[in-house]
Amino acid sequence: MQRHDEDSIRINPSILAADFVNMQAELARISSADFVHVDVMDNHFVPNLTFGLQMVERIQATSPVPLDVHLMITNPDRWAPGYAELGAASVTFHLEAAQEPVALARRLRAIGARAGVAVKPATPVEGLFDLLDDFDQILVMTVEPGFGGQSFMPETMPKLRRLADEARKRGSAVWLQVDGGIGESTIAQAAEAGADTFVAGSAVFGAGDPDAAIAGLRDLAEHRH
Repeated sequence: MQRHDEDSIRINPSILAADFVNMQAELARISSADFVHVDVMDNHFVPNLTFGLQMVERIQATSPVPLDVHLMITNPDRWAPGYAELGAASVTFHLEAAQEPVALARRLRAIGARAGVAVKPATPVEGLFDLLDDFDQILVMTVEPGFGGQSFMPETMPKLRRLADEARKRGSAVWLQVDGGIGESTIAQAAEAGADTFVAGSAVFGAGDPDAAIAGLRDLAEHRH
């Protein structure tokens, strides 16, 4: 069951860990997820290349769950609106890459998508405190962006906690997402630090029963959030 209310825990499996050749079947295996996390990499902003608008449009056409697109690309000011226009439910771009992050977020919202902003592990979050209402989601990367299968970086948790405390203090409804190394051994730590939206790759697609893995991760997060 997909739940998108403000208080729920969201589990967004990353197709970076899926079998690309059998994408439609892989998407069907995660029908209980809240969103499917789609990593778009350009081999420039990050040293890896995945796919672009055309492939994401096909995923959008076949996915049983809404798309949570994460753009690890240069010049998102130019390219991000195209992903909103093809129907992605959420489009997240990197703070480090955007020229006009607030204007871009407003444009994404005007098209009809949730607007997200992501920060790399070394990027401070204090500059976002006065902009919380301009975004629907803030993604705190818990690995260096670019590749799946990396180990969770616990040193990013104090930053997430500061962001969560500030959002609470201001009464913000912004979702706080984590991405990188999220699984059974790390999700509770991120939930305790304030995350409510979790990107999990191999922890879901590598499981024999992805729906059971999603339920297990959700349960672990709900107990600690």
